[in-house]
Parts: sequence; structure tokens; C-alpha cells
Amino acid sequence: MEERINKLFKGDKIIWGVIVLLTIFSLLAVYSSTGTLAYKKMGGNTTYYLIRHGVILAIGIFIIFITHLVPYRYYFRLSYLFLFLSILLLALTLVLGTSLNQAARWLTLPGLGFTIQPSDFAKLALIMYLARLLSLKQGKIRNMNEALTPLILPIVLVCALILPSNLSTALIVFATSMIVLFIGRIPFKFLLVFGGIGLLVLVLFIGGAILLDREGRIGTWKNRIENFVQGDSGENYQVEQAKIAVATGGFFGKKPGKSTQRNFLPYPYSDFIFAIIIEEYGLILGAIPLVLAYLILLYRGGYMVQRANRTFPAFLAIGLTLLIVFQAFINMAVAVSLFPVTGQTLPFVSMGGSSLLFTSVAFGIMLSVSRGIEKDLANDKQQVN
Repeated sequence: MEERINKLFKGDKIIWGVIVLLTIFSLLAVYSSTGTLAYKKMGGNTTYYLIRHGVILAIGIFIIFITHLVPYRYYFRLSYLFLFLSILLLALTLVLGTSLNQAARWLTLPGLGFTIQPSDFAKLALIMYLARLLSLKQGKIRNMNEALTPLILPIVLVCALILPSNLSTALIVFATSMIVLFIGRIPFKFLLVFGGIGLLVLVLFIGGAILLDREGRIGTWKNRIENFVQGDSGENYQVEQAKIAVATGGFFGKKPGKSTQRNFLPYPYSDFIFAIIIEEYGLILGAIPLVLAYLILLYRGGYMVQRANRTFPAFLAIGLTLLIVFQAFINMAVAVSLFPVTGQTLPFVSMGGSSLLFTSVAFGIMLSVSRGIEKDLANDKQQVN
């Protein structure tokens, strides 16, 4: 039986374990936190959202399974196409996107009614592209025209297209890209200059947008930062309710299904699901296992970099790992009032559609890389012998 499982589920077994743990947390937390939503929209049918989310999770795990069987070299070949498609979708979203909460982040698929966030796809595509180009340009890494410009321009373009509707995602993508470039041996002085230019562009964009649109998305960002710093009402209401959930959860929690703050927190099943987990399972059984799960994931990404004897899989693995871990810790920091409200979900735990599915793709690629690295090492060992 164990041998059959090992043949089916290849790649890093510890990452598979993290996926199983996140799946369990996701099912339990979403079922508990959607009770109020079920009474408002589904006539009290509390199992509706559990079944719906369970189906999405099952699809996500199926995507992981299929994706992890694809050799990582195929992602090398598809990176240019994926980047082009993601830029096209981001541009379409700015023009034709479905607007929710003053943010046009979603594209509605014609005839299906299903919405996706192209930024989720763009994150994966950009990391694939950077990993490919860094692996190809290692011999010319200090050449501005041949290496730096082809690397920097896509980062600028993708972040600029995401920025108007999703500041936090743009910053996560930019920060992750900078770290991948650093790992890819781009000189630190160039990264400092590029980071400074990026900061200047961000300041100019926000400054100009404030002059033109005080009540739109810029106003939302401004209010969130002011509320975070000053502790005012409004957006800070969410954080105050999350604080109550965390404080009343204590070390051991109120037990599964006993949350009271799910009735007061906006989006307890997505943006603030971490607070609900702490309220019900406490610090010991809720917060610490989740934090450790993402830290273990980060460690395994670094381990793959250490083990890889080829540059593309190393850069791809660490880039995707950082995307997931950064988003996770920002979500958790918001829930415990260490960061302004951002709207970032907890990867593979929060209820959602496209975000969870694209996270599944990222997990699948990471497992494909880990499987490929072990295969490459075995082949190299055979050649030596």
C-alpha cells in the first residue's frame, strides 16, 4: 500500500504533509465560519458552503496531483506564453474587469459566471519567466541590455497592471521578484537602484491618484493606513473584532464550532479566517501549527534550492514558495493587528475559487520541481558511476 502511494504521489513528502494539514484546517474553519453567511443567503443550510468548498478543495488537490506529474522542464518552455497571457488578462481586467469593493480585480468568464483574479495567474507566470531568464543569463548577469532589462521590464509591467486595484498583491510580487533576482546573483547595487525607482513610481502613482480620485481605491488605501495607525473606527472595526477573537481564543481555544466572532467579523471565512482558527483552536492547536506549516514550506523551498544542480528549478521553487509564504504571513499579521487590512487570503485555507486553484498550481509545480531534482541527482550519480 505504501509503495503504491509513493508511486502515485511523488515529490517532497513533507510538502504533501503540509498540504494535508492545510486542507484539514480549511475544511474545519470554513464550515465553522460560514454559519452566518449560510443563514443570510442559503436559508440556514450550513452544509452548503462546506460541500461547495470541499468540491473546490478536491479540484485543487486534483490540480496538484496532475501538475506535480508534469516534468518541470515543460514550465521552462511555457513561461513566455504564460507571461504574455497574464499581461493580456491583467490589461483586460483594468478595462473590462468586474468591480467589487471599488477594485476591478476579477474577470467573469463568459457563459460560466465564474470569476478569476488574473493577478493570481500573473504571479505564477512572472516567477516562471524570471526563473527561466535567470537560468539562461547566468553568464551575462551583469550586462544591462542582455540580462537586466529583460528581467526588470516584465516585473515593472506586471506590478503596474496589478497596482491600481490591488496594492498589496503588487507589493508582494515586487518583493518576491527582488528576492529571486538577488538569489539569481543580480548585483545588489542594481537591486537597490531598481528598488528605489520602484518606490518612487509607487509614491508618484499614489500622489497623482489622490489628486484625481480621493474617494476611490486610493481613498480605501488611505483610510486603512490611517485607521491602522490611529485606531479609528471604520476599517479598523474588522481588526478590533479579530483582536477579540484572538484574545478570547487564548491558548486552547473555545473548541470547534464555538466561535462567536464569526457573527461580527466581515469575511471570517477568507480575510480573517486565521482569527477564527485561533478563537476555536487556540494558540497551541491553531496558530502555532499553521505558522509552522508555512515555515516548514519555506524551509523545504530553501532545501530544494540547496539540493538542485540546475538553476531553473532552484529559482522556480524558491520563487513560488516565497509567494505563498509572504501572502500567508501578511494575512496572519492583519488578523493579529500587526499590519493594515489588505484583503489577502490565507493560501489554501481561506474559502475561495481562483486563489485556491492557482495556489494548487503553485504547490503542484513545487512538487514537480522536488521530484525533478531528485531524478536529476540520481541521473548525475549514475553517470559518475
